Amino acid sequence: MADVLTADHAIAATAATRVGAVVLARHGEPDLSRKTRLTAEGYRQWWDLYETKGLRGGQAAPDCLKAIAARAGAVIASTRPRSVETAVACTAGKAFAQDPLFIEAPLPPPPWPKWVKLSPRMWGFWSRFWWWFFDNHQGQESRAQAQARADAAARMLADLAAGGQDVLVVAHGFFNTMIGEALKKQGWRCTEDQGFKYWRARTFQRG
Repeated sequence: MADVLTADHAIAATAATRVGAVVLARHGEPDLSRKTRLTAEGYRQWWDLYETKGLRGGQAAPDCLKAIAARAGAVIASTRPRSVETAVACTAGKAFAQDPLFIEAPLPPPPWPKWVKLSPRMWGFWSRFWWWFFDNHQGQESRAQAQARADAAARMLADLAAGGQDVLVVAHGFFNTMIGEALKKQGWRCTEDQGFKYWRARTFQRG
């Protein structure tokens, strides 16, 4: 006689096969002004300082991000201060991991003459463009290396979510985007997209 699948069995089977969500969140606003105009070398120094900065004062994590952190089985921040402080604000004392695997991809400026002066925002755009399309890495991480790192990060997150727990990553705008694309290649889809501003997140589900 065939076994009868009871409701309890069905619930247990669903729980056993459920894959958790992966949530990629961007950090809060860093404590460094963008209201300046810089040469290429000035931007290089500005970015080096940016990498050491925490969050601008007076910010609070949005309730939706705190709720995601509360239900996540694993929370991971990059090792940059702006990411770590954002994770602290989201987790309300809950333990989280720090991993350099999730740091931002580098932004070396293109080698333009000293008379070119741009805002940090515009330098960021053109630096990313030159890095992405012309492999302007200047001895730092190349696009190919960053893509390999994003693939490794996506595999790590998929493994963490395979047991059913949700996973929250508190990291950086562009590299989070690269991880998201790597997840899509591995069969994940974005089910909620809040955009790419500070404190915003995107949620990925398997299948």
